[in-house]
Amino acid sequence: MKIISNRFVIVIFFLSFISFELAAQFVKVDSTSNWKKSFRLGVNINQASFSSNWKAGGVNSLGFNTLLNYQANYKKDEVSFDNCIDLLYGMVNNEGQGYRKTLDRIYLDTKYGRSMSNKWDMFLSVNFLSQFAKGYSYANDVNGVEVATLISDMFAPAYITAALGFEYHPVDYFKVRLAPIAPRVTIVNDVGRFVTVDNPTPYGVNPGDKARYEWLAFQMLAEFNKDIAENVNLKWRYVMFANYETPELKKIDHRFEVAFAAKVTKFINVSLGSILIYDYDQDLGAQISQAFSLGMLYSIQNFNEKK
Repeated sequence: MKIISNRFVIVIFFLSFISFELAAQFVKVDSTSNWKKSFRLGVNINQASFSSNWKAGGVNSLGFNTLLNYQANYKKDEVSFDNCIDLLYGMVNNEGQGYRKTLDRIYLDTKYGRSMSNKWDMFLSVNFLSQFAKGYSYANDVNGVEVATLISDMFAPAYITAALGFEYHPVDYFKVRLAPIAPRVTIVNDVGRFVTVDNPTPYGVNPGDKARYEWLAFQMLAEFNKDIAENVNLKWRYVMFANYETPELKKIDHRFEVAFAAKVTKFINVSLGSILIYDYDQDLGAQISQAFSLGMLYSIQNFNEKK
């Protein structure tokens, strides 16, 4: 009965997206506007089910991941105003284990700039990074029973970073921001939930506090977004954050995100992405995640991409 139920869910999802797919990509050029706007919404679903006598073995599962990206960039004369919303969430339900997250990100960025030359701007920006849902680590106790330990949550942590500096943009698909003034606030809601013997100050926030303030800091952000072949896009973002008060190399934060997206058909996309994080306040080692997905992508924009 459970197998039929899982398949029924997949069919309903598929049917609900048939009309969506018919107008999945839409470009309406507006040459009179100073705004360049784009919207992308992707949905990927994966499912597996097995009869009780399936000899090869397997676990019934149902999972999905979604992405939403919206950009609105203004440019007129010497003034620019760029805005980005980048959301990502995914989960899987394995029989016997329940629902578990696979992807989770909230990223918001806004930047005001004034042109100094064809390739350099002075800018002021603010960005926000957090997640939607609780995160757990899983390990077996002394009796071999799996135990879930809460390690993160929405606004636990959340990072708000302001930056003032200079942006170098030699081409449309690549830019680097250098901000010698970049104060950051690290928010951890109810930090006591995450305190352990090995980690007395989760994410660098002391128990009893709700946030950590780093007023004197430097940030570098580099972004690349380009079609490197027909129907193949490469996008990456690298962020480095250094607190002037703790200048040791091991205490400099690094975050690198990379994603390949290939258009299989007009409406079906394949994507492969990875994230590497090194943050001394989170873990002494590098954190790595990887995800592969196949699904539908809806996009709309008011400009043509430059080739």
